[in-house]
Amino acid sequence: MSVLEHPAEHRTRRRRGALLANLRTGLRRNWLALLGIVIIFVVLTAAATSVVWTPYPVGLQGLGVPYAGPSLAHPFGLDHAGRDLLSRVMGGAAIAMVVGVGTSLLTAVVGILLGMLAGFYRGWVDTVVSTIISIWYGIPDLLVALLFVVFLGRGLQNIIIAIALTRWMEMARLVRGQTLSLRERDYVEAARAAGTRDRNLVLRHILPNAAGPIIVQATYLLPQAILFEAFLSYLGLGVRPPAPSWGTMAADGFRAIQFAPHTVLAPAIAISLSLLAFNWVGDGLRDAFDPRMRQQ
Repeated sequence: MSVLEHPAEHRTRRRRGALLANLRTGLRRNWLALLGIVIIFVVLTAAATSVVWTPYPVGLQGLGVPYAGPSLAHPFGLDHAGRDLLSRVMGGAAIAMVVGVGTSLLTAVVGILLGMLAGFYRGWVDTVVSTIISIWYGIPDLLVALLFVVFLGRGLQNIIIAIALTRWMEMARLVRGQTLSLRERDYVEAARAAGTRDRNLVLRHILPNAAGPIIVQATYLLPQAILFEAFLSYLGLGVRPPAPSWGTMAADGFRAIQFAPHTVLAPAIAISLSLLAFNWVGDGLRDAFDPRMRQQ
């Protein structure tokens, strides 16, 4: 420890290093989490590649006979308009990742801000935030998202905001609980006694030590957002056609499931693998950050 370093700063830095070490060790021991990381890497690669290249333009119709099955030229087959499903699945990956990451970031910002305020200051601030969370929990998620999308439009940005409006409460409650626990720790009290400002207490001591559960929660939010966007698109309220949303592709293919099941299987498998991968990684992160799971 440096001579000029405050003991609270040293303890926070040491705990941060321990969390990173536990993360590396925990993920190496969890083969499902490692498999999830591989799948996520493949999905992210497909999403990034689709921005600059796909085997065929995602909206190009008439490439062959509608509902044609998989072939060398079209490994996933063609849809009802003769569009290449592999290209559209790659384009759908980009939309899914934008929605998932965008929703998680927006939810994290709102949830962390409100949760930190409620947990740190307590009193009337905690009462107001907790009341808002309780009221918001009583409103159906689908109703909130539908009203937002219907009145403000179906743009990708509006969909991200709509989904975040249905998920921020979980992050806020988690952060509030973590803050209530951490603000009573000895190193936080020592930093407060040394004259550290509230903002620095939150940013330097509470937020870094609550990072583990926050990261885990954000990881679980990703598949929820992807599934919600696919569901909205399945209902016809997602991104506007001909954007290749996985939900829209599944809705289009459902009409031909009896004689062209590949039109449903392609987007359904993409959605399922993505959800499983993020959940596996989330479980791995939870096990790595949870002392009780590490002991087991």
